[in-house]
Amino acid sequence: MELKIKNSIIVAFSALYDHEISAEAVSLQPTRKDFEGTYTFVTFPFSKVSKKSPEETGNAIGTWVTENSSVVEGFNVVKGFLNFVLSEHSQVDLFESLYNGSDITSSSAFSIEKNDKTVVVEYSSPNTNKPLHLGHLRNNFLGYSVSKILEAAGSKVVKVQIINDRGIHICKSMLAWERFGSGETPASSGLKGDHLVGKYYVEFNTAYKVEIKKLMEGGMSEAQAEKQAPIILEAQEMLKKWEAKDPTVYALWEKMNGWVYSGFEATYDRMGVSFDKLYYESDTYLTGKDKVQEGLDKGVFYKKEDGSIWVDLTDEGLDEKLLLRSDGTSVYMTQDIGTALMRFEDEPALSQLIYTVGNEQEYHFKVLFLILKKLGYSWAESCYHLSYGMVDLPTGKMKSREGTVVDADDLMQQMTDTAKSRTEELGKIEGFTADQAEALYETLGLGALKYFLLKVDPRKKMLFNPEESIEFQGNTGPFIQYTYARIQSIFRKAADLKIDFSQIDYSQLSDLHSTEKELIHAISLYKEKLELAATEYSPAVMAQYAYDLAKEYNRFYAEVSIFNEVDLEKRKFRIALSALASESIKVTMGLLGVAVPDRM
Repeated sequence: MELKIKNSIIVAFSALYDHEISAEAVSLQPTRKDFEGTYTFVTFPFSKVSKKSPEETGNAIGTWVTENSSVVEGFNVVKGFLNFVLSEHSQVDLFESLYNGSDITSSSAFSIEKNDKTVVVEYSSPNTNKPLHLGHLRNNFLGYSVSKILEAAGSKVVKVQIINDRGIHICKSMLAWERFGSGETPASSGLKGDHLVGKYYVEFNTAYKVEIKKLMEGGMSEAQAEKQAPIILEAQEMLKKWEAKDPTVYALWEKMNGWVYSGFEATYDRMGVSFDKLYYESDTYLTGKDKVQEGLDKGVFYKKEDGSIWVDLTDEGLDEKLLLRSDGTSVYMTQDIGTALMRFEDEPALSQLIYTVGNEQEYHFKVLFLILKKLGYSWAESCYHLSYGMVDLPTGKMKSREGTVVDADDLMQQMTDTAKSRTEELGKIEGFTADQAEALYETLGLGALKYFLLKVDPRKKMLFNPEESIEFQGNTGPFIQYTYARIQSIFRKAADLKIDFSQIDYSQLSDLHSTEKELIHAISLYKEKLELAATEYSPAVMAQYAYDLAKEYNRFYAEVSIFNEVDLEKRKFRIALSALASESIKVTMGLLGVAVPDRM
């Protein structure tokens, strides 16, 4: 429909002004809600062509299109804004083309042809020295949602994570457990494995601070004390032993990582996210070290007197970057080089590699992509950093080392508990069994959490307010979920009344209500919004679309009677329109990883 209007505008300029304008020059916008119309064409830029005012140009183009286009029945001009009113039959035709009564899930509204792109999306990528926290929730929800969006848009998507299972931070937890753990295990403590290991990461830093303070009292500077504290020296020595495959250190590492993996698996399951392939830094760093040596041999990198290996990026406006320490141990950059190589080897047809990582790592990825380019890999241009802002709480920022992080497991439980209390207050569980009620609380709680974290543009820093997120009114997950559940009650009533709305006599439909027209139009925008979300890697686009759909449906529901309508075809049409709206909401929320309940 939008394309037909654009083509009519192009022909109008040719007929009225003997002037050819390109399709790219014709842009249509949604008409503001305070004006009548569906699409708006801005005429200001075309006054030179028409040699008339923007208002006169709008009236001339509007008249021509209305007289010559079957999809437009009227127009209005507000200064230089030409608002087109769509014809009723065009909207009925549009609905007929979208509605498949026998199988609503196969509607052309949501069908996208597959393309030849293969995209790898990395997300989560946790450290095995601590449990997942609020920041990881945004990361996981964002990466998973972007994967679903790209897949829906036609690409083959491979969801991956790189598990940071090696390095000094891991050794800190291992050393603290050896010193203070007294053989404690997840089974003996009743703690999830990732929580237990995270406990000893905090223990390490507590002991580290004590040793620093003691050294400073002995006359050492803070900077010196941080380097010379016995516990940090011991952790560094443990890392060397690990890289040398010391049997004792390696066995401890395998045991504690095993605890963490079990804990992560439980958390991911509750989050509702999954992965197609896992990479481990303990594997990828070896490939990275080989490539660093290869780059050194080719003269791409250089070695300092202490034996450390570096890359000079000053010509590119950056600085010198360490790739391998003087003692031969690797750094994050080393393993990231190896990881990128392994992914392109695993997926030879890879079109794009997307890293879902917070914006504090923007410089790191600039450096990584430049290094890959210097090593001669043409596919370095296909690497993209999906940078997102940090999440704060009303109580302030989180600090892992001090044990003040907002634990992901705790937050998900808090959201479920809050959903329970809110739902019980509002009396929305009448007729539910205990198990059904618990399932609903989980759906609402996690839905509220996911939606709130995804509705903000990924690039923006955000404040997460748990209480605000779970309201049943406004731009929230529960509001959209409630709208979906409301529609399901309509189908149950239709079934009770034995109304078959799979087939409709469209020739009998006339005098559509404005809310019916607007709802049809809103549903038809799915593919356009999906394309935008895929292009911008932004679930926020689909979140806003889901909210707009829910608002449009609720306006329709409030202003139009369904079951009191005496005209049977209109009644069937309104139930069918509800069905298509319901599926649109379900599909869109599904791209965010949010489930919708049939009852509440």
